Amino acid sequence: MPTPTANIRNFCIIAHIDHGKSTLADQFLLKTGTLSEREIKAQTLDSMDLERERGITIRMHPVTIYYTHQGTQYELNLIDTPGHVDFNYEVSRSLAACEGAILLADAFQGVQAQTVANAFLAMEANLKIIPTLNKIDLPHARPDFVIGEMEQALMINPAEVLRVSAKTGQGVDELMAAIIDRVPPPPGNPAAPLKALIYNSHFDTYKGVVVYIRLMDGHIQLGQKIRLMRTGREYTITEIGQFRPAMHKCDALSAGQVGYFTANIKNIEFVNIGDTVTDAANPTAEPLPGYKEPKPMVYSGLYPVNNNDFEDLREALAKLKLNDSSFTFQPEVSDGLGFGFRCGFLGMLHREIIQQRLEKDCDLNLVQTAPNVTYEILKKNGEVIAVHGPQEVPDAGQIQEFREPIVRISFLIPASNIGDMMGLCTERRGTFVRTEYLSPQRVILVYEMPLAEVIYDLYDKLKSVTHGYGTMDYEFIGFKPADLVKLDILVHGQKVDALSIIVHRSNAERRGRAILKKLREEIDRHLFEVALQAAIGSRVVARENIAALRKNVTAKCYGGDITRKRKLWAKQAEGKKRMKQIGQVEVPQEAFLAVLEADE
Repeated sequence: MPTPTANIRNFCIIAHIDHGKSTLADQFLLKTGTLSEREIKAQTLDSMDLERERGITIRMHPVTIYYTHQGTQYELNLIDTPGHVDFNYEVSRSLAACEGAILLADAFQGVQAQTVANAFLAMEANLKIIPTLNKIDLPHARPDFVIGEMEQALMINPAEVLRVSAKTGQGVDELMAAIIDRVPPPPGNPAAPLKALIYNSHFDTYKGVVVYIRLMDGHIQLGQKIRLMRTGREYTITEIGQFRPAMHKCDALSAGQVGYFTANIKNIEFVNIGDTVTDAANPTAEPLPGYKEPKPMVYSGLYPVNNNDFEDLREALAKLKLNDSSFTFQPEVSDGLGFGFRCGFLGMLHREIIQQRLEKDCDLNLVQTAPNVTYEILKKNGEVIAVHGPQEVPDAGQIQEFREPIVRISFLIPASNIGDMMGLCTERRGTFVRTEYLSPQRVILVYEMPLAEVIYDLYDKLKSVTHGYGTMDYEFIGFKPADLVKLDILVHGQKVDALSIIVHRSNAERRGRAILKKLREEIDRHLFEVALQAAIGSRVVARENIAALRKNVTAKCYGGDITRKRKLWAKQAEGKKRMKQIGQVEVPQEAFLAVLEADE
């Protein structure tokens, strides 16, 4: 029997990375008896090995729990969300399936960059926010100070802030009562035609695609014929259920509930996140607004170290794509690295996690090329093209305008580090937007900056400048024209495509020289001099030489006339000159790897 909408509460937990979202979710499972002490393990909902290993949430995890409050049983649908900026789109998807959000802040670290970003996302989605202070059991907790920051940064009423310890369970009962009192029950009419939002999906080898849904109107039951509105495809429901936290079958779901269904859907491509599910016989008139598609922000080449592993890599990428729709890949060929794939990621952490999953689960040894972002080029004929790598840049003569992606980036830093941070941002072509003081000690510094300057090592630099106390969050705002150039690397007069990069003109010489120095160490000496050059078009901006190996041709001349030696030296010079014209330089794979590491 589906739960009546008045007794349902749909909510998610949002917070900065490491503020205790998954630990709080464990407490909910424990307090409601969904799992026993024996069954529960730390961060129960983080089911992926990588999530448990790194201690972070990568994908959202839904769970349905039942809780009795003042004699009435309530159905609580909780979605645990990731905290890292790369997985922001996961957060926005879970917000659309909820009416309320627990906004968690660490009682020692206070309000951080992602706390602010996620709070604004929830406000935009018109969710009821329950501000909560976690880790109050820590000996160095500063609850009153942090509540002051929440009031300053997010305009939160201090009287509404709840204090909990997700580790010890202190204050969790009060929080659950607040969810029932403050979060509104879901709107929706169980008698209306079926209208359900697809907010996630994953691929199961035995069941096909498992579709995660939030019902807005109507009901769904076994054997019902449904239609996916975006593609118009129709399927018959084979299984319905809820996550408790494992998949638990039931006969029907009604308006306001959250659950999953399977319908023998063989290909994950047929299921679009944000699509609307409706009844095939009695469809709803209007689809739900859905989501913006997550766009890859960082592109990088993935190549197997052993070229025979190419097909295995293709298979492994296709499997990964089944459970991660935000990741894209297409085959490409490189002179230096052979056959591989050009992959699109949401950010650097996403890229690192994909590589680790491939190497771990599929036992592949991989090489990653230097990451680069997507650029836009306006050609002289008026055509605008998207460029995902240096190889796609047209000749300079065809380019009217080179545009780069710009992000608005918020740094949350100690006030004492403002000067250092501004210097770092100016170095990276950042434009100052504003400063906001959370307290006399903490500041939000907002800059607009090219994404290419952010993705490499800005996070590491931020941590070192602020001694680990700084955090950052960014959002893409659009493309702006910039003085960008394609920097080619030439070895013995031949262009090496795999080493080309797109850089700002002012950095071209410095970047080119760094690559050449690294190459000089890695390429073996030949019997003739080898020139290494960095060039923009036909103009060389940096050069290094690898000296020739010399054979001592006069070793057999003991004494005697000097003219004999001169004759041998002249003959040797003539041979070297001829060799230089026809000689080929092999660039070893180690040289590519060394340059890519140096570039990162």
